[in-house]
Amino acid sequence: MDLVIRARKVVLPDAIGPYSIHVRDGVIESVRDYDDVHDAGELIDASDGSVVMAGLVDTHVHVNAPGRSEWEGFETATRAAAAGGVTTLIDMPLNSIPATTTLAAFKTKLDEARDKCFIDVGFWGGVVPGNTRELAAMHEAGVVGFKCFLVPSGVDEFQDVSEEHLREAMPELARLDALLIVHAELPGPISCCSVEGNESDYQTFLASRPREAENQAIELMIRLSREFGTRVHIVHLSSSDAVAMLREAQVSGVAITAETCPHYLHFAAEEIPAGATEFKCCPPIRERENRERLWQALAEGTIGTVVSDHSPCPGGMKLRDSGDFLGAWGGIASLQLRLPVVWTEARQRGFSLHEVAKWLCENPARQVRLESRKGWIAAGCDADLVVWDPDRRFVVDGAALEHRHKLTPYHGETLHGVVEKTFLRGRKIYDGVEVRPQPTGTLLI
Repeated sequence: MDLVIRARKVVLPDAIGPYSIHVRDGVIESVRDYDDVHDAGELIDASDGSVVMAGLVDTHVHVNAPGRSEWEGFETATRAAAAGGVTTLIDMPLNSIPATTTLAAFKTKLDEARDKCFIDVGFWGGVVPGNTRELAAMHEAGVVGFKCFLVPSGVDEFQDVSEEHLREAMPELARLDALLIVHAELPGPISCCSVEGNESDYQTFLASRPREAENQAIELMIRLSREFGTRVHIVHLSSSDAVAMLREAQVSGVAITAETCPHYLHFAAEEIPAGATEFKCCPPIRERENRERLWQALAEGTIGTVVSDHSPCPGGMKLRDSGDFLGAWGGIASLQLRLPVVWTEARQRGFSLHEVAKWLCENPARQVRLESRKGWIAAGCDADLVVWDPDRRFVVDGAALEHRHKLTPYHGETLHGVVEKTFLRGRKIYDGVEVRPQPTGTLLI
């Protein structure tokens, strides 16, 4: 073997225990007993107490390049990912210029990403008014699926769609067997809100994005998915009120799934300080009881994945000086922290490493049909691995994170779970201190 990595705690699909992972040409050749290492070219022993898990797959990342590379960019995003144990990410079709809504724009995106990625990167396309004829070409060129917004996205290049637009696009997506991922908020309930109160009070912002906007949007997508047979995925689910209808739809055979994000599982609206606009995102972080109901939905499987929704921007756009929640850009920078945030909360609620691996690795890989290569420690999969210490604590220092802009609501939080090493196809790309200087990621098309 080129490389053997072993540990006393290796997270396999059906077991956790002492195993050795044998790697040849960047692929897992076999998983054997802990002591079966006689043919190792190089042997790496994980520290006592450390866990070896499949590299994380993050299917919801805004890289924002080309066009807004000053917001993030492929170099800094994928460095942050590597330092967080993420070995595969899927880039969102906005907020780049051009947005990934045509074949030509997708080719521009690929040109921007090439030779800049420290991990493997795939791409979502977009559904916007009038681009149905572009969907097949983008799908054939390699996008993993398509994203749409049911409310204004915040950028002019990516327009939101109505039910009429969806009725045009969804039959084509069903024909292609392509996944439609949906920012599920409807504008009606939002526009009906009378926003009153201090703009620096988080409760003022929270009242401006009611749960009903999500609930009605999800009800719409269940109905359309059932009608057209289109596979649908609800991104960044925030309203726990919608869980029951999602569960019922799934049980009845509707092809609809859902994700949530670390910030909805870690923070609570009651605890967000005045003016702390780094917490702003849409849909918003909701109340403590809502958070616990989202955890229950993960436990029962109605929500299947936890993804970052890393959506950074230049610090000035957060309006931190004025603390204006209504005017600040909505998005949370968290790409490097997904594993420790989720593990910190999961362990407190009695969840296992198996469940965390399912939410962060296996199910995201399955969502974008990469499960034959990514998200598992099994023979034939890419040797994408993360070695981490689940018991070690650390205090988040925003300035030390690898992503371009350092403002994050996690600054100062004490978390469990320190990433010690990250391997991409058997090559160490993070050693616990720094990311390997040469980008070796590939574009998944």
